[in-house]
Amino acid sequence: MRGARLLLAAGAALVLSGCMHEQTAQQADARATTPAPPARDLYSVSPAYAQQAYERPGRTTVQVRAPASDDRGLFNSDRGGPPPEIESAAVGGPYVAPPVAYVPAPPPPVPVLAAADRPYTLDAGDRLRVVVFGQDGITNTYVVDAGGKVNLPLIGALSARGLTNQQLAAAIASRLKQGYVREPHVSVEVETYRPFFILGEVTTPGQYPYVANLTAEMAVAIAGGFAPRAFKKTVQLTRRADGGQQIHTDVPLDYPVRPGDTILVKERWF
Repeated sequence: MRGARLLLAAGAALVLSGCMHEQTAQQADARATTPAPPARDLYSVSPAYAQQAYERPGRTTVQVRAPASDDRGLFNSDRGGPPPEIESAAVGGPYVAPPVAYVPAPPPPVPVLAAADRPYTLDAGDRLRVVVFGQDGITNTYVVDAGGKVNLPLIGALSARGLTNQQLAAAIASRLKQGYVREPHVSVEVETYRPFFILGEVTTPGQYPYVANLTAEMAVAIAGGFAPRAFKKTVQLTRRADGGQQIHTDVPLDYPVRPGDTILVKERWF
């Protein structure tokens, strides 16, 4: 008797398990065949409709439906009723970028001194090599004195300040034609340029011989470099312009220096 009861209980348990398994499979098939509900949020609006609403003048209203009671999730709850309507701000047309108002200011121009490519003009301190072909008594080396003149045999003192080499050679030939040499051929070359001067916040201020392609930065290096309190962005340059007038202006460190220029390295305030 006991064995029969055990067999009946085991058979009933197997039948019940099979029924539950079949019911679970049917529920899974039903879920798979049922289409998912459409998204019910603000982003379900099509892009074309959104563009039309943006370009339409006035106010545009977008209504969001409340989630159904069968939706499950952390933020989908049927408590509190449907959300209120969302109104977009008033628009007046497509977006137009504002014009660019910022324009960088151009660097300040450097007066008269910017003409660094002008031909070199002679002045006091220049040592010249004057050659007159066929006239060994005149061919020699001469120094332009403090008054800007050069003294040659036969013709005497001749003004050289503000003249180029070619202009001085033409002036000497013109003077020699006046009863000294019938057909003079003259050439003038600068043998040694007049020195430049550097003052202010440098290690060793003073007078230094000019070298070719000299810049303000190279002049500071020749003078031993900047002093601890030196202003290192610009220097003040003094140059004698055409007509003998001296001009003072601030120039960058890469500005070319000419013979006879005076460089002043200023002191910084902080």
